[in-house]
Amino acid sequence: LCLAQPALLREQIRAIVRASQFGKLRIMFPMVADFSEIKAARQMVSEIEAELNISGIEVGIMIEVPSAALLADILVEYVDFFSIGTNDLTQYTLAMDRMNPKMAGKSDGLHPAVLRLIHQNIQAAHQAGKWVGVCGKLGADVTAIPILTGMGIDELSVTVPAVPTVKAQVRKLNYQETQSLAANALQCATAAEVRKLYHDQ
Repeated sequence: LCLAQPALLREQIRAIVRASQFGKLRIMFPMVADFSEIKAARQMVSEIEAELNISGIEVGIMIEVPSAALLADILVEYVDFFSIGTNDLTQYTLAMDRMNPKMAGKSDGLHPAVLRLIHQNIQAAHQAGKWVGVCGKLGADVTAIPILTGMGIDELSVTVPAVPTVKAQVRKLNYQETQSLAANALQCATAAEVRKLYHDQ
């Protein structure tokens, strides 16, 4: 949608680049599905930075489409960071509309297919020396937090009310134990198995 309205996108990026003079900020592009999209968006940012003689703004993408998740090792070369949008990534990976009451219960971000995509993206980011975060409800899921930590996630983005609870849980985690839990979770066949694995530890 943004690339289909380039004049509007340029105006938005220009405003962000100007605002960067007054504090640190980052630009994150959502719903990236393939390489050509981030290449075009990144080119636009570079052009506007040159026009305004401002540089150094970090540019990242949301990983929320399976095609982007599977191309992480390629896309990571053109961004400064990833943010994995677990709500949409789960929905599109499992082909289940999370807004449909009949399907919502089955749309679980701890499905091993989703976890494997998240793990793949963490590895790709870290191999390139980039950081990667998780946003969406999985970031505040008490069962998911130790698994994500064990995978090596760098940041959990959660709603303000969840911050104290998440911080308290993270402080109590043993990294070696979470690594073992994550490795075992990636070998499970269902989300129910993953949740049982957590509760049985």
